[in-house]
Amino acid sequence: MSSKYGKNKYLKLTHISERKFRDILKHFCLDIPASKTAELTNTNRNTVNRLYNLLREYVVRLGLEEQEKFTGEIEVDESYFGARRIRGKRGRGAKGKTPVVGLLKRQGKVFTKIVRSCTRSELMPVIKGRVIEDSLVYTDGWRSYDGLILSGYNHKRIHHHENEFARGKNHVNGIESFWSFAKRRIAKFNGIKNNKFLTHLKESEYRWNHKEENLCKLLLRKLRKRALK
Repeated sequence: MSSKYGKNKYLKLTHISERKFRDILKHFCLDIPASKTAELTNTNRNTVNRLYNLLREYVVRLGLEEQEKFTGEIEVDESYFGARRIRGKRGRGAKGKTPVVGLLKRQGKVFTKIVRSCTRSELMPVIKGRVIEDSLVYTDGWRSYDGLILSGYNHKRIHHHENEFARGKNHVNGIESFWSFAKRRIAKFNGIKNNKFLTHLKESEYRWNHKEENLCKLLLRKLRKRALK
């Protein structure tokens, strides 16, 4: 739809000019908060919030379209997001936290999924659904990973409880780096509503998977084919 500012090929049914949209998109891709973007671009805060929400939902859809099964060397780990961990208690079972399992293909992409708990019955279906048999799977010593060999995987463990964090190629440093990245991002929002957490998690996943690319150019290219509504 055309506006008094001219046609915007990236955003349908809007009064926002293409130039203004590109400016806001640039700030989004740089991970600048909406409040600061509104100030820097001289745009109404509600308008920026709406566009940020649309862009987050858009990158989540793009990430879903790109999903494929992993093969090769895969790191698997779980992490908890949310309330502070109880002192003296490891993340697994920490009250008030949201459990997430993550799979990372070395030299490739990451995949995350919220689970109800870090039990074997929750984790194994995710691994089987995302990782091709005969792949080499690296985990820590958590007992829920027992049975990976019987399920057709080559399985290597690193025993964190014995203060072992890497032994040659045997480690889960890649997925742990993603956890640190995602938690730093999400912490910037000073609290996220439960119904928005998945979107922010999957946005972090998409950003990580495309960290070697110019995200702004990538999204503009995608948006030329399918504009936001």
